[in-house]
Amino acid sequence: MDELVERVDDQDHGLGTVVSRRQAVREGWLHRVAVTVCRDERGRTLVHRRSEHLSRFPGLYEVLVGGAVNAGESYERAAARELAEELGVRVRPRLLFTFLNRSGLSPHWLGVHEAVAPDTVTADPDEVAWHAWLTEPQLRSALKEWNFTPDSHEAFSRYLDFRTRQS
Repeated sequence: MDELVERVDDQDHGLGTVVSRRQAVREGWLHRVAVTVCRDERGRTLVHRRSEHLSRFPGLYEVLVGGAVNAGESYERAAARELAEELGVRVRPRLLFTFLNRSGLSPHWLGVHEAVAPDTVTADPDEVAWHAWLTEPQLRSALKEWNFTPDSHEAFSRYLDFRTRQS
């Protein structure tokens, strides 16, 4: 069963139209996606490789955990749901910012969150083939050498800029 998402405009306002995510991607209709950068108590960032069985970006690495915001769902609620589904983690992600993301399969509004997660996660093997906690230097190196999803580079760069502005 495909996820049902709400179409939104270029200002991230709902249009009151619910469609399948598959149709939104195919038609290039704007919709919402919630992602979270997971950090541990030591400041390391969780990186994972997507399962080879996934329809979107199989086998690519990600620095973000997330998915579509279902119709009627907030960015925060979607981010928390995705963390529970993909990592077995029940934490409250904090929405940092949103932006209109034109990388990837189709344009969408991306809500970028941050959460402190436990060192031990129970990754869903249908979603996550591998995961590890990387220090910032390790992550910067990996971003140059490994094949990451298009969203990872754009969103993580904006995330680092956001953190720099906040300090």
